[in-house]
Amino acid sequence: MTFEIDYLALAPELVIVGTMLAVFILDLLLTRPNKFWTATVAVAGTALAAVPLVILAAEGSTRSMFDGSYVVDEFAVILKGVFIVSAYIVLLMSHHYIESDRYYQGEYYFLLLSSVLGSLVMASARDLIILFIGLELTTGPLYLLAGWRKGDAKSNEASMKYFILGVLSTAVLLYGMSLLYGLTGEITFAGLAEATADMVDEPAVVVALFGLIVGFGFKISAVPFHFWAPDTYEGAPTPVTAYLSVNSKAAGFVAFLVVMYQALPGLSDIWAPALWILAAASMTVGNLAALRQTNIVRLLAYSSIAQAGFMLVPFAAAAVADADLAEAFSATLVYLVIYAVMNLGAFAVVIAGARKTRSGDIAGWAGLAQVDTRLAVLVAVFFFSLAGIPPLAGWFAKFAMFRSVIIAGGTATVVLAAIAAINSVIALYYYARVVKSVWLDDPVGEFAPDVEAAPAGSLRLALLVALAITVVIGFFPAIATFVGDASRVIASG
Repeated sequence: MTFEIDYLALAPELVIVGTMLAVFILDLLLTRPNKFWTATVAVAGTALAAVPLVILAAEGSTRSMFDGSYVVDEFAVILKGVFIVSAYIVLLMSHHYIESDRYYQGEYYFLLLSSVLGSLVMASARDLIILFIGLELTTGPLYLLAGWRKGDAKSNEASMKYFILGVLSTAVLLYGMSLLYGLTGEITFAGLAEATADMVDEPAVVVALFGLIVGFGFKISAVPFHFWAPDTYEGAPTPVTAYLSVNSKAAGFVAFLVVMYQALPGLSDIWAPALWILAAASMTVGNLAALRQTNIVRLLAYSSIAQAGFMLVPFAAAAVADADLAEAFSATLVYLVIYAVMNLGAFAVVIAGARKTRSGDIAGWAGLAQVDTRLAVLVAVFFFSLAGIPPLAGWFAKFAMFRSVIIAGGTATVVLAAIAAINSVIALYYYARVVKSVWLDDPVGEFAPDVEAAPAGSLRLALLVALAITVVIGFFPAIATFVGDASRVIASG
């Protein structure tokens, strides 16, 4: 193996590492009143990491290191851009939230940036070892961040549940990976694809695939591996919950898709039916459970589970129908990118709304439009976008999903499309219930005064960025198609 280092290709990761070290050192040197500088450096460093990505995107070439185990191509650059933009929005959401509750700031930003670094590594990983390191670097810090409200029993419970189930799923995932290596002697995706092409009838391969599906299913909170999500989402600090629902989920999806498409395409007869079941179950269970929720964060938790099912639909349908995998991969990635932006916007609204209403319950948000019309408009924008209502970005995510299913054809895909259509209607109901409470219901309690509830500047900027992207993509969906075009490189091998 050759170890030539391409420093431009690694520049985003190196900038994040430098930012982590700067935050760590500042946290040691600064006294309590000046701790906010750790947040400022974290936000600035994350923004700076986007600069080499712009250079790499303009250059347009593919850079490969470690004998093809680490690749920076158009696909990786776009995904890293998504991860960095999402992290930037989450850091903006965190700035005032962490400071106001007097959490330990330096450790918070250091751990969050560590998770961002892991997601960047995963976007370029092309072998099992680097993929596993990136995946665990992404999720490991989140076990601590989920319990950041140290005096809150719910936060402690959230962290413990996430940790126990996360360690269990990691063990199962690692067992599946090690079994694949034992059967093939390969760790690179290209080598695995060649070695497993004639192993469809090998029982041990089925066991290995089971381990991979269970492990990745936990990372993306797909049913039946979703039990940690509602309690963890509710107990964790809201910015951490937003990060869990977007960056962590996106990283898990990227790993899932790339392994199946690049490393194990010859075994699709085995994994395709399992993914069909995961997609149908996640959509249905997530949406039906969301109907019963009264807490807005738990509603978004079950919504996230259902959205994972929607994202799996093109992936599963094309594999079951033996159709064009590139089209399905494109649709899933387009959905994932749009979901990331609008879901971050929804959680930013939850932070602002909770400050205004002093409540996390949907009923407590009743009549919010009467006292804060701008915030109520944002609630409608992000929740209707999640429901897929035009002309907001969510409609194009749903369109890309259904288009890929229609192209795939076949009886099984038609059934899955019907399940997705029914679940889209169910989802509209509970998203609209939140909007109805905000706009049409009478207030049931007193709202916080504007001087106390006004969003911090960083939170307003996060809302503005998410709003702009959600609206612009909704009116100009061609902007999102470049993500799908780049993903075809991976799907075609």
